[in-house]
Amino acid sequence: MGLKKNLNKMNQKIFIKTFGCQMNEYDSNRIFDIVKKIGFHKTENYEDANCYLLNTCHIRDKAKEKVYHEIGRVKKIFKSKIKPMVIVAGCVAQAENEEMLKREPYIDMVIGPQSYHKINNTIKEYFEKKKKKEETEFDPTAKFDYLSKIKNNSGKISSFLTIQEGCDKFCHFCVVPYTRGPEYSRPFNQILDEAKFLVDNGTKEIILLGQNVNAYDNEGNKLSNLILEIEKISGLERVRYTTSHPKDMTEDLIEVYKYSKKLMPLVHLPVQSGSNKILNLMNRKHSINEYLEIFDNLKKINANIEFSSDFIIGYPGEDEKDFKETFDLIKKVKFINSYSFIFSPRPGTVAADLKLIDKKISMQRLEKVQNQLFHNQMTKNRLLENKTLNVLVENLAEDKTQVFGRSEYMTSVIFNGKKSDIGKIVPVKIKQSNRSTLFGEKINNLNQKVA
Repeated sequence: MGLKKNLNKMNQKIFIKTFGCQMNEYDSNRIFDIVKKIGFHKTENYEDANCYLLNTCHIRDKAKEKVYHEIGRVKKIFKSKIKPMVIVAGCVAQAENEEMLKREPYIDMVIGPQSYHKINNTIKEYFEKKKKKEETEFDPTAKFDYLSKIKNNSGKISSFLTIQEGCDKFCHFCVVPYTRGPEYSRPFNQILDEAKFLVDNGTKEIILLGQNVNAYDNEGNKLSNLILEIEKISGLERVRYTTSHPKDMTEDLIEVYKYSKKLMPLVHLPVQSGSNKILNLMNRKHSINEYLEIFDNLKKINANIEFSSDFIIGYPGEDEKDFKETFDLIKKVKFINSYSFIFSPRPGTVAADLKLIDKKISMQRLEKVQNQLFHNQMTKNRLLENKTLNVLVENLAEDKTQVFGRSEYMTSVIFNGKKSDIGKIVPVKIKQSNRSTLFGEKINNLNQKVA
């Protein structure tokens, strides 16, 4: 109580900047739920902040340097102001730990993604003793036990819900096993309680998150069990999950698509390469034939299921034949929305010291892949023109005269709705499209057939 009283007296405001994946967005929301308990208020104006928290991601290129660049920007902003407490959280914090405090004295606290439950005590120690500290132990059980006692105040129509963290796959390009630790699945009932609370507070769509979300396994309960149980929650309209690994796309999960009423028909299943040789070099533990078998089995259940994916282009050892196999896979599956990047080495991973492919060749290959992926998106969206889709309305559009929502395939839709449509599933006739967005008109006749 004394800490909260002291912080309240100082009118503490926290600014949180989030980089990276959906899980980081979930973590940032939960961090605020925690620090709110000791009197912090969130501010969207970083110049008002007493505490500047940077939630970092280690997946993309030069992640560490981007953090130091951001800290340098903060130093300039507060050059003539009272210095805020500066906290670096997330995966870069986990990977670099004490080194960050040594390299950049402006940083006051480094806290890894499995130690967020310790943040209030660490803040207390800083205020009382001005003592800098790093907390980077792997303790997901203690973290989620602590978080289960603090309500998730997302308040969003579409809310993230982390059910699984960490990875045991050790793909040779990936830092996740080192920054998030081994695979951990949250207790089944703990997840259900959080889901119910979210829905009670306005959430209509829940996106289940995990580094390997389909590896979820708690006391015999798999992701398939969780989906079927969560969709029983009255008021919940849609369920999604991400990100999956092909190795964990088990028969029971595929079968869920036969029975689930609320699971959306978009499967995000990263393949990374269309070449078995490259998949083997990446230590991906799946083959292209296995991937296509998953694709075929899901299509047999529901021909309307669509796929999105991730691709690493220019992985060490990739030759023209390997690239062609990736390109052919993209044309075959017709992924409707995918992420593609040139390989960049991550310190500490097996692939960190491998010989890189000529950057010009990698750039040419990436451009060709992205052009095909974008073509797939454009083609899919054009086929939806003059059709009517179910759109879950999330908020007002930027111009405040229209509303923004998403189709069953996560495609952005902007149409002439009203504020009262927020939180509802509305039939919308699509009039126009571009690569990323559909534009349409609300159908008021509820008997209108929906595609």
